[in-house]
Amino acid sequence: MDFVISWVDGNDRKWREEKRKYMAGEEADDKEERYRDWENLRYWFRGVEQYAPFVEQVHFLTYGHLPAWLNTNHPKLRIVRHEAYIPEEYLPTFNSHTIELCMHKIPGLSGQFVYFNDGMFLTSKITPEFFFRAGKPCDMLAFQPVVANPQNPVMSHIYLNNTLVLSKYFKKRENVKKQPHSYFKFGYPPLYFFYNLLELAFPLFTGFYTAHGPSPFLKSTFEELWEKEKKLLGTVCSHKFRDSSDVSPYLFREWQKLTGQFVPSNVMKGFRYFNVSDDNSELIHTIMGGRAKVVCINDANVPIAFEKAKQEIQYAFERLLPQKSSYER
Repeated sequence: MDFVISWVDGNDRKWREEKRKYMAGEEADDKEERYRDWENLRYWFRGVEQYAPFVEQVHFLTYGHLPAWLNTNHPKLRIVRHEAYIPEEYLPTFNSHTIELCMHKIPGLSGQFVYFNDGMFLTSKITPEFFFRAGKPCDMLAFQPVVANPQNPVMSHIYLNNTLVLSKYFKKRENVKKQPHSYFKFGYPPLYFFYNLLELAFPLFTGFYTAHGPSPFLKSTFEELWEKEKKLLGTVCSHKFRDSSDVSPYLFREWQKLTGQFVPSNVMKGFRYFNVSDDNSELIHTIMGGRAKVVCINDANVPIAFEKAKQEIQYAFERLLPQKSSYER
């Protein structure tokens, strides 16, 4: 099993200049929160080394910039620049979806891999079975209506776009009948068990719940969907920035679930999600106490005291993972 992580250095002058050039005259989802550096990437590597030593390779996706402290000679580390796997016609890109939708083209990528963005951290010991069992990704098949969120309208469109693609290939009630135990799995959180029951009253898909955490993928899922939806995925990848007509990698996760290529699991167990705010006390205590296996820290679209929050989170990680990893110089 491989891990894949994407990272961008929002302070890179060359990258910023090129981004400004392509931004000219374009309306795009280009919020500062998508790119600013929290300077906590080293703790991602420390968590991987301490809590997931079973990983075979770590593929580090980058525009070209690298942290000065990163040990690029680490035997498990593969530096993957965008041009090494993203087709030339889509480059340069500042759209995370392009970076993610082409992951199956990463040279040497294993058939089973887990994708992280740089806000997802391991904070307690895990086993390979946390992500895969019997060669299939562990995930949860749950309905959740797409919400019209005026604070983040682009993502509302993207979730609906994912659902529209899936509705071309699957019928809701037929899929529930085909794999009832995947929808009503003992151990699912009661809320999502109830959502699934309630959704049976509606004949069409209204949306899906996907945990915003590390995503276990089969490389074959990407290959299958690119074969079926080459035009759509190619159009998405041609967008230099996130666009309301995009689809996201959640499309691939839901495809795995609806085709039955997954092991039903309560993915919320051991997982905590936090939006950074001006009061991060619960997040800090969760990190320092190792109270979760995985913590996702989201830089939300709200004003915050950025430097204060950054220092608080760095302090918490330093308490949990004080020792340098072999991924650091």
